[in-house]
Amino acid sequence: MTAIRYRLDDHPALDAAADAAVAQLATLDAVARLWAHDFTLFSDDPTEIENRLGWLEVASDSLQRWPALEAQAAAVAQWATDVVVMGMGGSSLFPEVLATTFGRCDGFPQLHVLDSTDPAAVRRMLDATDPATTFCVAASKSGSTVETRSHLATFWDRNPDPSRFGVITDPGSALGDWARSVGIDAIWENDPDIGGRFSALSMFGMVPAALAGVDGEAILEAALDLADALDPSDEDAEANLGLRLGGVFAGAALAGFDKLTILVEPSIASFGLWLEQLVAESTGKLGRGIVPIVGADVAEVLSTPAGRLVVTIGAVAGIGELRESGLPMVEMSFDEPVDLGAQVLLWETAVALTGPVLGINPFDQPDVEAAKVAARAVLAGEGPAAVDVVSVESLLSTVAEGDYVAVCAFVDPASPVVGRLEEARRRLGVECGVAATLNIGPRFLHSSGQLHKGGPGSIVVVQVLETVGDDLAIPGESFTFGELKAAQAAGDLVALHAAGHRAGRVRLDDLLASQS
Repeated sequence: MTAIRYRLDDHPALDAAADAAVAQLATLDAVARLWAHDFTLFSDDPTEIENRLGWLEVASDSLQRWPALEAQAAAVAQWATDVVVMGMGGSSLFPEVLATTFGRCDGFPQLHVLDSTDPAAVRRMLDATDPATTFCVAASKSGSTVETRSHLATFWDRNPDPSRFGVITDPGSALGDWARSVGIDAIWENDPDIGGRFSALSMFGMVPAALAGVDGEAILEAALDLADALDPSDEDAEANLGLRLGGVFAGAALAGFDKLTILVEPSIASFGLWLEQLVAESTGKLGRGIVPIVGADVAEVLSTPAGRLVVTIGAVAGIGELRESGLPMVEMSFDEPVDLGAQVLLWETAVALTGPVLGINPFDQPDVEAAKVAARAVLAGEGPAAVDVVSVESLLSTVAEGDYVAVCAFVDPASPVVGRLEEARRRLGVECGVAATLNIGPRFLHSSGQLHKGGPGSIVVVQVLETVGDDLAIPGESFTFGELKAAQAAGDLVALHAAGHRAGRVRLDDLLASQS
């Protein structure tokens, strides 16, 4: 069972705000109403609430489907050496956690995730996999995600063999219809009442788990065990883990501690990216939100402590220094990788319960579409293909107390430049005395992008776009992967400026050179 310890005593304002938020949720009978699918807990309008609460029961539903998934995975393992999941956001981040946490399981194919439009990243996946022994899984709730459609078109063009493909999607989607039309049998339909970022324990997470030989059954059972601790019938509502965490997170944000700094033990390092999407996309809207900070280390946190609430999961190096620093902290235990199931359900519940306190609907994403529309306009020749470059100094000169810097980099996610960008992110934060994040595009558009555009105006965006060398055509499209990536970067800037945020593109070389 997950154990949690709070350390808020040195911050009376935060402690009082957290207690008030917890009491508010208890008075609202929030846990019972959440599990009863009562949309009025969040809004008088049921839109994107009433049909977004299937995640509460999905662990049980997925457990019932698990034997069939295991049988299908065993059949694939007879011939496959690799599985490539093509998806974005909620369709790819938990599979990435599985791939990096569990590695390759004996007797099963290697699990890969493709969520980049960088031509080098796509070509590398093509070169690393044999079409005859690779099972490609296109994962998209809507079935219309441009990145996933482009990846699917590319891999299908290489080897149009329906036995080498599968899809995970909602019933009635265009992706499912296409799959049936070309003879694909491996079609996993998901509960449509689950939003992408809440779908880790659904088919979007469990199909990749089964195909990779991961013990999904144990992950699901861990979630169900925790569900007992989240029982809405518990008379002591304020002791409920989900309610308590949700209240602490929301209360802290209202008290000015809105930089939720998440430090996870190395064995589950990629889980931070899944948490980032859950927190950012659920809370960042209407000019409000909790800013998740992942990827920092203890030294950086201690050098830029302002506005931070620190959450540690498992064994984190330097945790003793954090305790001695007096920073507000929440410590969570973590015993073994399958405990991810419990962590997923706990965080989903806590983040959902921030909604009534913050006055937001945690299940919609009203600003994500803005960047997509702007990118489509660029591709159609109706938007600004060229972007003016500004200096790093001009952007940083606007940073003030309470702000944070978001480095948004449209680069090959496996390029050595990512490590240098991480160093630049850290340095910018320390120099400005604020928290700083690194966001790899276009992945972040389906994650922290909602917070960037719809959240607090405390963000300063430093965007970079890596020049494409050898571009790659997208079968059936008039644009290339390189052109798509560039359009996505330009579209995001358009949307950020339309939202009134401080944002600009800088030269990659200038950002990296300024480190010396």
